[in-house]
Amino acid sequence: MALTTISDLPGEIIQHILLYCPPKSLATFKQVSCRFYELVAPFLWRYHCQAQYNYWDSRHYIKESFYANIDVVDWQKVFAERQRIDRLTNDAIESILVSQTGRIEKFQRIVDCGYDAKDCLLRHLRVDDGAEDVLARRYYSDAVLGCLHRIMAIREWSKLKDQEEVTLERALGAYDMFVLHDREGDFEEVIDRVPLDKSNWTDCPKISDRLDAIANDVRNTYPSLREQTCRQKARSIAAYLRAKNLTGLKNMHQYQDLQNNFLGVALHDAEHPSLPLISTTIYCCVAQRLGLEASACGFPFHVYTIVNSPLGFDLDGKRLSLGSNDVNITMYMDPFRSDQETPVEDLQAQLRTLGFPNASHAQALARATTSEIVLRTGRNILASVQDAHRTAVARHGHGGSNHSTLTSSFPDMESAFYGSLWASLLLGIPPDGDGPTVATVRRRNFLPRIVEHFETHFPGDVSLIDKYIVPLFRDFGEYTQLRETVRVSRAGDSMPRSIKSRSVETRDRVQYRVGQVFQHKRYNYVAVITGWDVECAANEHWMAQMRVHELPQGKYQSFYHVLVDDSSVRYVAEENIEVIYPEIPYNLMPLAGRHFKRWDKEARRFVSNIKDEYPDD
Repeated sequence: MALTTISDLPGEIIQHILLYCPPKSLATFKQVSCRFYELVAPFLWRYHCQAQYNYWDSRHYIKESFYANIDVVDWQKVFAERQRIDRLTNDAIESILVSQTGRIEKFQRIVDCGYDAKDCLLRHLRVDDGAEDVLARRYYSDAVLGCLHRIMAIREWSKLKDQEEVTLERALGAYDMFVLHDREGDFEEVIDRVPLDKSNWTDCPKISDRLDAIANDVRNTYPSLREQTCRQKARSIAAYLRAKNLTGLKNMHQYQDLQNNFLGVALHDAEHPSLPLISTTIYCCVAQRLGLEASACGFPFHVYTIVNSPLGFDLDGKRLSLGSNDVNITMYMDPFRSDQETPVEDLQAQLRTLGFPNASHAQALARATTSEIVLRTGRNILASVQDAHRTAVARHGHGGSNHSTLTSSFPDMESAFYGSLWASLLLGIPPDGDGPTVATVRRRNFLPRIVEHFETHFPGDVSLIDKYIVPLFRDFGEYTQLRETVRVSRAGDSMPRSIKSRSVETRDRVQYRVGQVFQHKRYNYVAVITGWDVECAANEHWMAQMRVHELPQGKYQSFYHVLVDDSSVRYVAEENIEVIYPEIPYNLMPLAGRHFKRWDKEARRFVSNIKDEYPDD
């Protein structure tokens, strides 16, 4: 009997086999014959796009493309473009890890690819624990991914600044993008390899998809929802959200916890923790999907929800007569505390107790703009960061920057604080009529801190500073200074580091090495050495401020650049260093990748990734 070859098989069988072949094989297979060329159909390339990539830049309109006629999109071309971006991203990450020079330009090369780079970045970020450069690879892939996330967030706030329409969920979801890392909670295109079960909202990774699914589940829970009056529907939605623990807090002692300020965290965390503002946002987003006109109220110290009746009807579904007064067309809800209506008389009484004159009640009970809600969230984040810092100081007995804490926690304090600064600077404008000069004066309050954070923690954001912040200060004194900051940042990044070898003299004077972990003899904090100088290289003002002259060995001893476990960077005299040998310095591990490849468990020190600067350490 003659052997059967693949050419003898029906086309459908061959195509099914091809589903299990790597994409490179498809390109080779289609060159064998005209028949094979025809068998490598567009659906095979579409399958590989779906199978290999979850994250897509918005320019693809990928969900619409997947559901459209298959001939509308050249799927082989789309797949080839994604493969090209993977190669570009891989090459840039490898180059970033090899050298400290030119990292900003390499960052930009990746982020210019948009969200198409995210899948590849996540593969680097989730590298195996045993990888030779595990800490550095995770740190820099996360740093580039964070920059990509921030670009998307700042773009939304910039639209708000320019009076463009931005949904409340995207405006507040922007804060989540600052702290997202590799977690779920995107507001950009996410494609699941398994179709979403819209009846189970916990399966939805994207903020808007999860809100869509919650609204669908409300409909399924209340089959008669469409027939309910506005008042009944408002109560039903509140009851559902509270029954599912989607609003409010279980433990009020955790009210100030940072995570309570994030919409994405509230939707994705198993406990769904949220402050009143976030609870109200969830309520409004779900209610709007179910046909209610719901919005956040600008009430002081607590955020309520305003629900307005449909045009021409009151809250109980009765048609309004021509010329009737505005009675029974607005109600207030407090999703954080209750599923019942809050009488407006109670709110007015609260305002009087707080000392607000009657003339100001209408404004306090009116709808808040999206920008106001974003700024209010930023203030809440700042309060949470400050509270966490006070707790950290009380626990560990040392300070640092006034917004630091242990970065092994989620959400990351530095990133959250940075987000609140961006929102405040972009959106913290004066009321209409005060003019651009007053706007610039108010923005000046945030400028030093955002520049400090950029230079210390987020140097890859130079293009964001250049695009969004520098133009705000055109025609003002800060403009030239900001341009110089951007120039110096880029110029410094492009210059090779000065090499500090350990000569005979250096070996005698510099006792400790890059990568060693120590405890400060006076302040007790734990840090890792990231660099050294033979003697104090700081300016006279800093030395006077730090009282270097009062040290027993003065300024003519070695000084060390160090990274502290609260994410601050400091400059420490050798006499204050006491080397320790922890089994694993857990609080330093998320930070150490900026300078080190991995933790050496036997030597109990970090392995340097800055050999181009300190070749002998």
